[in-house]
Amino acid sequence: MTEYTPITEGKVREIYDVGDSLIITATDRISCFDVILNNNVTKKGTVLTQMSAFWFDYTKDILPNHMLSVDVNDMPEFFRQERFDGNSMMCRKLEMLPVECIVRGYITGSGWESYKKNGTVCGIELPKGLKESEQLPEPIYTPSTKAEIGDHDENISFEQSIEHLEKAYPGRGEEYAKKLKDYTIALYKKCAEYALGKGIIIADTKFEFGLDRDGNIIIGDEMLTPDSSRFWPKEGYEPGKPQPSFDKQFARDWLKANENHDWTLPQDIVDKTIEKYLQSFELLTGKKL
Repeated sequence: MTEYTPITEGKVREIYDVGDSLIITATDRISCFDVILNNNVTKKGTVLTQMSAFWFDYTKDILPNHMLSVDVNDMPEFFRQERFDGNSMMCRKLEMLPVECIVRGYITGSGWESYKKNGTVCGIELPKGLKESEQLPEPIYTPSTKAEIGDHDENISFEQSIEHLEKAYPGRGEEYAKKLKDYTIALYKKCAEYALGKGIIIADTKFEFGLDRDGNIIIGDEMLTPDSSRFWPKEGYEPGKPQPSFDKQFARDWLKANENHDWTLPQDIVDKTIEKYLQSFELLTGKKL
């Protein structure tokens, strides 16, 4: 049996090169504020992989994605181990584009802090008088650069995203930037409408895209998971205050409130985080893990 070691390890994911394709394994690690915490969140990796698979299937009419299979029996023998089962995805190889595509449908988090100061979010002027957590008249696209582990992503304007992509792809920067924006908004609108019908508000999320061998833009990485999105329960939603969440905002809030945390969560916070991840998966997909 051929053994494999990761070619890349991210904050949460490990990527293996198996020749014509990649295996992306979502671990049970959790990161907040771009730092990997000392805790593991059981089944988190499976939730991330299976939820991404669900959304990739749901949006393939908008654009293709990199998913080939989440069945370890389709993967090399090495991956038919318990530690890979359910949390691994075989994917097409892509040349990832150097922009994170963030879309905000509601005003919260850093967007709310910025709006309170000057009425804008990432340079985009918004209507006056918005309340915290209020739905925006239309979703806004606020791209960022991709940071290395330990660094922070940097918000950039749409115009800066054109420049950023132009450096990497001379002559294609504006074309790629416009396509990324259009795909991001279209994906968000379709999925946010679906999620609302299942009792979940998707306040904001981020997508990552890459180029396939033919130069087509394809969605890759993860999609609309509790790690890449802010999920709120529809029931009890009320603008004018922070909302309870299904995602790792729960862990973020605890870290903010406890400065001497040493990047370690207490077990009860870990347990509640697991519960939130599983609950969001079951509501959105109708399945239990």
